[in-house]
Amino acid sequence: MARLSMLSRSSGFSYISKRPCPPRIFIRARLLPSSRRSASTASTNKMLTFSWSGALIGMGAWGGVMALLALERRIKRTTLAEEPASNFTPNMLERGDSASSDSSVGKRGGSSASTLPLMDVGPIIYDLSGPNLHGAYNDFVALLGEENVDVRHGELVSRSSTSWSPAPNGELDIPSVIVFPRHTEDVSNIAKICHSRRIPMIAFSGGTSLEGTLAAQHKEVCVDFNRHMNKIVEIRKDDMDVTVQPAVGYMELNQILEAEGLFFPVDPGPGAQIGGMISQGCSGTNAYRYGTMKDWVLGLEVVLADGTIIKTRGRPRKSSAGFDLTRLFTGSEGTLGFITEAHIKITRAPQNLRIAVAQFPTVGDAVKMAVKVLQSGHQLEAMELLDELTMHGVNEGGYCTASWDEKPTLFLKLAGPSPEFVAETANTVEGFAKACGTTLFRLAQTAEEGDEIWHARKTALWSTIALKKDPSDVFISSDPCVPISQLPEIVKRSQELIAEAGVLGNVLGHVGDGNIHTSVLYGAGEKEAAMRIMSEVQRLAADLDGTVSGEHGLGLGYRHQLAYELGEESVDAMRRIKFALDPLCLMNPGKMITVE
Repeated sequence: MARLSMLSRSSGFSYISKRPCPPRIFIRARLLPSSRRSASTASTNKMLTFSWSGALIGMGAWGGVMALLALERRIKRTTLAEEPASNFTPNMLERGDSASSDSSVGKRGGSSASTLPLMDVGPIIYDLSGPNLHGAYNDFVALLGEENVDVRHGELVSRSSTSWSPAPNGELDIPSVIVFPRHTEDVSNIAKICHSRRIPMIAFSGGTSLEGTLAAQHKEVCVDFNRHMNKIVEIRKDDMDVTVQPAVGYMELNQILEAEGLFFPVDPGPGAQIGGMISQGCSGTNAYRYGTMKDWVLGLEVVLADGTIIKTRGRPRKSSAGFDLTRLFTGSEGTLGFITEAHIKITRAPQNLRIAVAQFPTVGDAVKMAVKVLQSGHQLEAMELLDELTMHGVNEGGYCTASWDEKPTLFLKLAGPSPEFVAETANTVEGFAKACGTTLFRLAQTAEEGDEIWHARKTALWSTIALKKDPSDVFISSDPCVPISQLPEIVKRSQELIAEAGVLGNVLGHVGDGNIHTSVLYGAGEKEAAMRIMSEVQRLAADLDGTVSGEHGLGLGYRHQLAYELGEESVDAMRRIKFALDPLCLMNPGKMITVE
């Protein structure tokens, strides 16, 4: 029989064979800490490393295996038997208490709970000291070159606050530095620097997001993709998809696709770029026919808070493999990671496109007509509503050459396989409009005429902002979405709230999918009234079984409404996901869900 020896070590002991043997397979079992065991076993708090080859010698293979398994079971029985009695009591179910006595339970990173209430979030610690920020600046210069690092005050302000989404504290909410990565590896290294120095980060592409999503309230490092990561990587006509970097604008992409008879249908406000569009989960005027950004993203390349690079999916049209990480990051408002590359679907451009416009005596009449179209099954390309106040802005804003009657107006896009098909659809839609009391129905006869009509819709936001009475006036907008049958109620109530408050506001939206925008321009002394309008409209949407935000996201401005719509437990579950992927809370902190 081979001789066995026991070699004592400070960390435990091993049985080691004295003769050559095959590679060993180890079973490791660590006894529980002494605080969790009796005094008799506390003295043997060791790491046991059992070598199968040593145990097999002299006992036979089967005997050795059985002996080791028996010993492993004995260890498990011993440690389980010596566990302290549970302090669980039935009334904990009512209070929601944890049964564990571990003081870390419920705290960030140490909880066994499925959700993470705000009261249980541990302290979030950033190092925003001068020496640390200066050290980070030097790290960025070494990584990217001085030409790709910017600390000019005007540039910092422009990355955090815009006229349509002002930062809450103005020029106090600005990044500490702007960096311009050249590729995914740069983004990863930037994240590693920030992670090691505990400096928060925020992504920037088109800068068109709303609700304070860009506001840098913690001196974040602004990672700006515009300078370098703005390329269309590949267009695949056969697969009907493209791969793009985050700073590719959807309008520029469509200019290139147009030559091939293709297009990317998601169309938010002018200037939006793919990275931000994915992060916000946006949509636009084509959502009625084509859906939202979530419906067009196939897969992503993402850099996590610690610099880890992951792939959420390739380019399949469907998959049942693993969690749907693509959907997780889409609409996360930059709180979970940086999107550095995206595979997105494209489709055939609409054929025989025609633009139509219809005006009505009241908003209620216009909404009734929209509901008739929806219930008829006719699939228009788009159906957009502008109320009379918005049409006033279109006339006064200076963005359109045409003059309009200031009445509630529906803008329509029609397309189909043949001109005859489109003409027949237009006749049907005109019949619906007449049944609802239309004062005007006009079908564009040329592409140029259609562009002129649609331009009024696409510039409605800018036209509204142009109505400011004073440069200091603030524009805010909500974007609730409700079931189609509830559209008349939410539009009517929105207009009533604006009238009751005596502020300048309007209602417009994508009535084809139940999404409206209630907007207000407020001046000095009107902020409270304006915010009350936004809050009441959002809560009404939730009460109508809708959502407080259909496409803008929550940012800072409306994150408090999420619990009203979904309940505290759902928000707590989201917070748990946030801290699972970003335990130091470095990615766009405080946006969408409250973290401190």
